Amino acid sequence: MSDTPANDDEAQPGTGEDDSGPEPDGEGPPESGGDARPDPDRPSVLVPLAVLEGESLPTGTPELLANARVVLLGYHVIPDQTATEQAREQFGEKAMSKLDEFAARLAAAGADVETRLVFTHDKETTVDRLSYEYDSLAVLVPNSTDRVESVLVALRGTVGASRNARLVAGLFADAGVAVTLYHALDEGESRGDGEAFLNGVKSDLAERGVDSDRVELVVETGDVPIDDIASRAESHDAVVMGETDPSVTTFVFGMPSEQIAERFLGPVLVVQRERPEE
Repeated sequence: MSDTPANDDEAQPGTGEDDSGPEPDGEGPPESGGDARPDPDRPSVLVPLAVLEGESLPTGTPELLANARVVLLGYHVIPDQTATEQAREQFGEKAMSKLDEFAARLAAAGADVETRLVFTHDKETTVDRLSYEYDSLAVLVPNSTDRVESVLVALRGTVGASRNARLVAGLFADAGVAVTLYHALDEGESRGDGEAFLNGVKSDLAERGVDSDRVELVVETGDVPIDDIASRAESHDAVVMGETDPSVTTFVFGMPSEQIAERFLGPVLVVQRERPEE
């Protein structure tokens, strides 16, 4: 488990934010697993928490992310007139104490954890930037779950399907979790097209170590896919969804994921698009 370097506490150009790890003389989260380096093959998941607004690590999150490389992002949105340096000096120690506690719980469950504390004027920009900076495969909308025995994977089109498979296999291949691959048909798409698409994803999962007997395929036609997904999600413990916009924050903090997260009340993992080459 690692922390943001101590000198990473300067405002990022153009973002109006201040990132900070532990103070130079402060302690990071309790270590787990000795000095082992994070496993690069684990899926990277960004977990944003409004750490000074009472938002904590929901029940079941450590178990959900036990096989992940977690970037635990503690953020606090400050008024435009407040300097980020002032906010860090006033609230930084309290915020890092909370992040330390949450990071220790994640590490105890088996996750590789890195913490990042940010005081920002723009939450969406911050999450978007850091998801790319850490090459995060997904961003977690952190709701509670007692356990994860089944997961609904909602897929639209072929863009990002392999990234969804990487996340699902990385988190659940060895956990005995039942996986439902769900696809709502687009206009002009036949049921055969939808089934062929999901069978391709199923094969990808099998190659990544997911038992095919645990994978169910569901193809539906529906006028409002969000309603269909929310309805299907009620019989599952977690949802995996691909973002529908080039900016992951449009999805994470926008209408689609908020509708799913509010109606489902369980954790939602939003798989982001691969960053376009510059």
